[in-house]
This record gives sequence, C-alpha cells and structure tokens, in this order.
Amino acid sequence: MSIRIDKYLYSIRVFKTRSLAAQACDLEKVKIGGQWVKASRNVKPGDVVSVKFGPFERSWKVIEVIGNRQPARKVPEFCEETTPDETIAQMKAHAAARAAWRQPGLGRPTKKERRDLDDFMDVDLDFDDW
Repeated sequence: MSIRIDKYLYSIRVFKTRSLAAQACDLEKVKIGGQWVKASRNVKPGDVVSVKFGPFERSWKVIEVIGNRQPARKVPEFCEETTPDETIAQMKAHAAARAAWRQPGLGRPTKKERRDLDDFMDVDLDFDDW
C-alpha cells in the first residue's frame, strides 16, 4: 500500500494542514531517499522522508502508511524519527533564541512583555519622590 507524501506528512502531524504539506513539496523542502519530491509522490513503508525547516532538516522512517490524521500519541506507531539528537538540540536552541529577541517594527510590547522588561530593568517608577 502507498499514499501521497503530502497526505502522509499531514497524517503524522508534521504539518498542520495538507495544503501546507503540499506547498512544502512544491518549494522543494521534502525529500524521499535524498531526492526532492512533488506532493503526488507515493510513500511506502521503509522510505526515509526528510523535511527542511529553515536551516534544519528533520527525517523520519516510514513504518506504516496511513491516510487519516492521527492523535499525537499514536504517531510513533507509523513513523520513527531518525533526526540526529544534535540537530534537535540545535533546533531547540534556535527557537529559544528567536523567542528571546523581539524583532524591530512589531509594534508596542504586550503587557506581559512590558512587565518582563520592567522586571529585567528593575525600574521603580515611584513618582511621589519627585
């Protein structure tokens, strides 16, 4: 049995929607066995699927093909992640660094960001002393 790669990636929760999975295939971000593939390419058990996310590439080995989206707890029954641990650690560090830095031009900070900033700066705005 085989199934389209975009449907499989959606089913194992790599992408939130099937259209995002198909778009990733169109943008040459999905490989099967080291070759870029289109969304219509079929995947079968034993294939190694790689998906590029920014500067990082994650990969999974197909254990069983499915067509319906599965709960997160059932995903390991259908695929095995083969991404090296060091790459996963780099991805987590990159995500933490991006979250810590607010990009210029995004507008005013939220209330939580403002409180965090005030706590960081340790500013006491007591105007009674002026």
